[in-house]
Amino acid sequence: MRHIFIINPYAGKRDQTSRIYGMADHLRDEHGLECACMLTDRPGGATDMARKLAETGEELRIYACGGDGTIHEVANGIAGFPNAAMTAIPTGTGNDFLKNFGADADKFADADNLWDGDVFPLDLIDCNGKLCLTIACNGIDARIADSVHQYSGTPMLSGRGSYLASVAMNFLFRPIGRHWKVFLDDEAMEDDFALVSMCNGRYYGGGSMPVPEARMDDGVLHTVLIKNVSKATFARLFAPYSAGEYRKLPQNLIRVSTARTVRIQSDTELVTCLDGECFRGHEVVMTLSDKHLNFFGPKGCSPNATAR
Repeated sequence: MRHIFIINPYAGKRDQTSRIYGMADHLRDEHGLECACMLTDRPGGATDMARKLAETGEELRIYACGGDGTIHEVANGIAGFPNAAMTAIPTGTGNDFLKNFGADADKFADADNLWDGDVFPLDLIDCNGKLCLTIACNGIDARIADSVHQYSGTPMLSGRGSYLASVAMNFLFRPIGRHWKVFLDDEAMEDDFALVSMCNGRYYGGGSMPVPEARMDDGVLHTVLIKNVSKATFARLFAPYSAGEYRKLPQNLIRVSTARTVRIQSDTELVTCLDGECFRGHEVVMTLSDKHLNFFGPKGCSPNATAR
């Protein structure tokens, strides 16, 4: 078995490449493992690296060293390959994915806690052929995620702070709702929506948790639909929505569906965000990709540790 560290040297506030190389050397020296390190040099590079490795048919354990974007890319590279499993070593600014593991999230920082962990399957969201681990969002939350990078380099703003700055800018200067046709399996509706977000995991946007009961391995996806609201109503509802208290929100405004396939059609540009990675189009199809990714972590960990 080979242990491959795919490193994004641009993730986070400082380059942690030397620290990751040190982890690989430790696994090689202390445990006799075959280890190698590879550096990404462009967006999408981690996907290409991971896929080429998986296509060799070798038994692999791949360590995605970066933020949520690097984890997203590696997952898209190895999903569906039975010979490959992945884990994450957080070196980015967001790291929302690892929040799903609760108290064990901190253990992912050291490869010595990871290399001999059990492998377990995770569900994914297939969105127009791209795969998402946590939340596929469309609407104001996607537009917020799309503009977070504009504030992440600002002094005193990082992680949750830059996300909240993006929330404020999108709230103050841009309309909230968009007119869409939405299909939940065979049910069709047309309305003005603030957002339609499909949840496999529980966290995005620096810690917002729209559906606290979402589990990453149960074959069920929860889609949150929120109709267009006034800015005053948005400001009032944002905190309980972010805290996972959607059941306390007005039921005429919010709905949570467990449809296996959700389609959105828009005459205007639609922004979609997958694990923090954004793209644009006029139609989005989101569907369950059941048990499609092999993942490993610290012994005894659970991707549903914070589910309720």
